[in-house]
Amino acid sequence: MSAIQEKISSFIKRGGSEAGCEHFSALALEVFRYQLEHCPPYKQFVSLLGTDPGSVDSPEKIPFLPIRFFKSRDVYSASAEPQKLFTSSATTGMTPSRHLVADLSLYELSFRKAFEHFYGSPSEYTILALLPSYLERDGSSLVYMADKLIKLSKSDLSGFYLYNFAQLRDTLEILQKNSRKTLLIGVSFALLDFAKDFPVNFPELTVMETGGMKGRGVELPREELHRILMKGFGVNTIHSEYGMAELLSQAYSSGEGVFQTPHWMEIFARDLNNPLKVTSGEAKGGLNIIDLANVNSCSFIETEDLVIKETGNLFRIPGRINNSELRGCNLLLG
Repeated sequence: MSAIQEKISSFIKRGGSEAGCEHFSALALEVFRYQLEHCPPYKQFVSLLGTDPGSVDSPEKIPFLPIRFFKSRDVYSASAEPQKLFTSSATTGMTPSRHLVADLSLYELSFRKAFEHFYGSPSEYTILALLPSYLERDGSSLVYMADKLIKLSKSDLSGFYLYNFAQLRDTLEILQKNSRKTLLIGVSFALLDFAKDFPVNFPELTVMETGGMKGRGVELPREELHRILMKGFGVNTIHSEYGMAELLSQAYSSGEGVFQTPHWMEIFARDLNNPLKVTSGEAKGGLNIIDLANVNSCSFIETEDLVIKETGNLFRIPGRINNSELRGCNLLLG
């Protein structure tokens, strides 16, 4: 384990208030300098921008790498051989992103600490994962995370489901009768199909959607999706997970589509007309993310999502950026 990864691991293990914004900023700048030296695609991108590294003295000034680079480059900063390759889902004819992971223990630390922060110990839950499209391909970071959380739940009823909806309904009924704390995490289209064909009334259930309507028909607005799911599961709110193959951390929403990050992540809104301009305050624009857990690839990602940044580290994702493939500085190395 490199010295910089040890620092990030130690920072992730700390509580949010103990970690502190100043420490985050200092670490982000240290990671920037490290990746500028050790990640060739990022170094090339920063050079083509004409950015003077010496002028980067705050996280807002760090150049953010367009996420499409993960489709065409090995965005990798570690010297050791990668332990795992995560890939994004992609519709027919599209190129998936490739995320080389140097140390799976860092990913496991990140998603375990984030889950504990927002939901408590996985051992308190029975965790059910309805992730058919992800289970049916190799390289899903979401399946990897769900599998580890299922094991940490230590419940005999925890597990994955494909299209065996009747079995899932029966399991939910058993868990409700036993008053067992239960989390159902699922891809949106599968949750919708289940709620339509096997509606249940389980008010204590935590339903968490992970998105995932791409290529599965018309993508519903989040408000409409949640309304249908609340009715189909008999719950008062729908939780959400925001993650992607190119990151090693997740943000979570406990309802109404308002997300919050763990303390080793930070989000920014960039100006859609000037992608080099970002703000850490309340704003609307393109979503940029700092994920310090991505220390062995690139921690500074320019996504193709829109963001509405609210007070603190709260944010909403109203949708994708139109013509996102043509936006930003990704044209430099297209």
